[in-house]
Amino acid sequence: MFYESGYLAGQHLYDHQLKAPKDLGDFVVQLQAVLKDLNVGVLRVEESDPERGRFVLTVSEDLDCSGLPELDYEVCTYDEGLIAALLERFTGKSFRVKEIDCWCTGDRTCRFLAEIATP
Repeated sequence: MFYESGYLAGQHLYDHQLKAPKDLGDFVVQLQAVLKDLNVGVLRVEESDPERGRFVLTVSEDLDCSGLPELDYEVCTYDEGLIAALLERFTGKSFRVKEIDCWCTGDRTCRFLAEIATP
């Protein structure tokens, strides 16, 4: 349910908050500004390989989990859906997004691996 909610929010965010990004750089700059303005978090692209459809993104000061106690599992399922929808809207391709580091597992930023979904 959280993934689907994030996915719907990502579609809406792209359609109503971003202004027809010209390229990947413009997409990232616009998205960073919107996420910061909405107090969702601070987005950073750590790795970008658009040809292979692979990205590593971090979200610091994450609305979902920053400040929560340490747990033994990742909690940012909503963000996985949000990021997947945003990348899908921008590229026109489906993405699989998985949180690989989380504030709640002892990391100080949430990190996501996004890859084009293969059938």
